[in-house]
Amino acid sequence: MQPFTTHTGVVAALDRANVDTDQIIPKQFLKRIERTGFGQFLFCDWRFLPDGSPNPEFELNRPAAAGASILLARRNFGCGSSREHAPWALADYGFRAVVAPTFADIFFNNCFQNGMVPIRLDEADVDELFRRTAAAAAAGGQYRLHVDLRACAVSDDAGFRKSFAVDPFRRQCLLEGLDDIGLTLRQVDAIGVWERAHGLPPVAG
Repeated sequence: MQPFTTHTGVVAALDRANVDTDQIIPKQFLKRIERTGFGQFLFCDWRFLPDGSPNPEFELNRPAAAGASILLARRNFGCGSSREHAPWALADYGFRAVVAPTFADIFFNNCFQNGMVPIRLDEADVDELFRRTAAAAAAGGQYRLHVDLRACAVSDDAGFRKSFAVDPFRRQCLLEGLDDIGLTLRQVDAIGVWERAHGLPPVAG
């Protein structure tokens, strides 16, 4: 898993609450067995018109969101089913962080397993970020945020800076790029000792 320490990226503002996982990655695209390749289908029902062309009205298709790697959303992001394909699709599209007032619990946990930082900020702070993103777009530009996981802070170049809370264990795993498999592999020697002590054959690498 790619470590996360600091990241500066363009913000894509998705001004919608209760965005569920079937909207993030519709069920018809869940047939792949790899974690990769889902980004092309992210928000498919919103991103594309019935003829397959990009929907110019959808937030991620607007010029201000081109190349975005930080997603800004409203409350209860990632609700619905527990499919891990949702963070897979977001990460494969290029997002490294999602900012919202609240997240669905399972989606929130899945983000950490896939190298993304889910950042919870107060509603008023999220409102301010939407305002700043809109102002940059109205001026023909893009809005950027800096995410510093070491300092647990999100900021811009115009005076906005807010701290966010992260469980210390999850934070350290992200900083070191460790998912559950990576954590287990760190204990491979101890696992081998236990296997030998119990007369078990070693697991082939």
